[in-house]
Amino acid sequence: MAFKHLIILLFILLQSINTFAINKDKNTDTTIVSSDIAKIQIANNLDSLLNLWYVQTSLKITSNLPDLNILSDTTSIPYFSDSVYRDRVYKMCSPINLVYNDQVQSFIDMYLKRHRNQVEVMLGLTDYYFPMFEEILDSYNIPLEFKYLPIIESALNPRAISRAGASGIWQFMYSTGKLYDLKVTSFVDERQNPVKATHAAAQYLRDLYDIYHDWTLVIAAYNCGPGNVNKAINRSNGKTDFWEIYKYLPKETRGYVPAFIAANYVMTYYKEHNILPRKIDYPYAVDTVIITRQLHLQQVSEVLNIPMQQLRDLNPQYKKDIIPSIDDTFPLMLPSDCISKFINLKDSIFSYKDSIFFYNKKKSSIYSLQNSSMDKLYYIVKSNDKLSTIADEYNVSVNDLKAWNTISKNYIRKGQKLIIYLPKDKAVKYKTSDLNQSLQKDKQVNNNISSSSSSVTDNSDYIYYKVKSGDCLWTISQKFPGTTNSDIMKLNNLKNSHTLMPGQVIKIKRK
Repeated sequence: MAFKHLIILLFILLQSINTFAINKDKNTDTTIVSSDIAKIQIANNLDSLLNLWYVQTSLKITSNLPDLNILSDTTSIPYFSDSVYRDRVYKMCSPINLVYNDQVQSFIDMYLKRHRNQVEVMLGLTDYYFPMFEEILDSYNIPLEFKYLPIIESALNPRAISRAGASGIWQFMYSTGKLYDLKVTSFVDERQNPVKATHAAAQYLRDLYDIYHDWTLVIAAYNCGPGNVNKAINRSNGKTDFWEIYKYLPKETRGYVPAFIAANYVMTYYKEHNILPRKIDYPYAVDTVIITRQLHLQQVSEVLNIPMQQLRDLNPQYKKDIIPSIDDTFPLMLPSDCISKFINLKDSIFSYKDSIFFYNKKKSSIYSLQNSSMDKLYYIVKSNDKLSTIADEYNVSVNDLKAWNTISKNYIRKGQKLIIYLPKDKAVKYKTSDLNQSLQKDKQVNNNISSSSSSVTDNSDYIYYKVKSGDCLWTISQKFPGTTNSDIMKLNNLKNSHTLMPGQVIKIKRK
């Protein structure tokens, strides 16, 4: 673990070589309002928050509330002097250097004047997210004030995606997420799993602190990358105070730290500004079951009578509503009162409409192959064979191979007989091979032996013997003078007697 930690720190430090390019002329222009970029992104996050199913459902219940995009009662907004704000920020005792200035005030105004109702929604969601954030941050010895970082990163929306491609409640880029073991595939994006992403964020924050030993610089580096922070430090002749390197940072980052301080203020003093948390009907008591088989959220929804959107909000990491537990296990989060019901009905849930969600394509594919101009070929798996190499050899897909042979995982074994379907015109060259001629002959002999009471069948080249209970290589070889154990093993690709099974048909070379 120490070695991996060293590699991660090295990767972070190397970002200083090639991170986001800073245009010195533009970024040192103090006439530009540097917080505008950050405000636009925060406003977009606040709007996207309203698309969450829990939020929409809760707002419908309280439909008498004002339009979330219109501030209806400006008289309810109290006025406070700068000295009051400064005193309140000072009283927020924190290991992070929280200061009050015009930049911080501009973000406080944005939250408390233009987006009051969205702040009410976020406050309603904090009952669900903040206990989890605090527990995880504390386990990594991270200041608990960092629980407010997702306020500005995603507005507590686990499905938030930025224009740059950052994803999830903590807004991880693909490369950083992979560095901290967040799996991203066609079906799963663990950057959108709030629990796993919070663990990754805490580790990333701790690693950044090991570099700067200053939490304000950590916040800046979380936003723009340590490379840009290092460049700003160099351009300021080695100064390490955020406000002293402020003008050398990217414009968005200049607004990022003030926005973080404003979020801390708003979440602490919202009552003084006549803001109350909006009641969000979120199942705060949740639990997790581990899924070991492929499962569609719709199967869970219909059997347990849980709204599909509710399941999606609880499990935002599943991009296609599929839990792809084929070669791995994955968690499914449910309201706590549904856990025992899921366990009791587990078999019914997995089998419910499974042919529709997973196997209908496979069944219809095989049916059409059996009733079309396709030929059925066979392949005997050799040592070191993989499904991918066999698929390449026959110019078919791995998924087709798995479907034709009812293979759920990628495991195949030596000696296994695989079925392959090819168009008749393309199958000709394979049918003339010794392999398929032999297999076709074996198939006919097997059919003959199966329909016969005799255990021995002859043809011009081989004697075919059906293994009986109690048979071993030595007893079989004794029945055919001139044949040795090794002859039988070599001809039938056998390792030893233990590979013989009653009913199995083996070939004996005619002497």
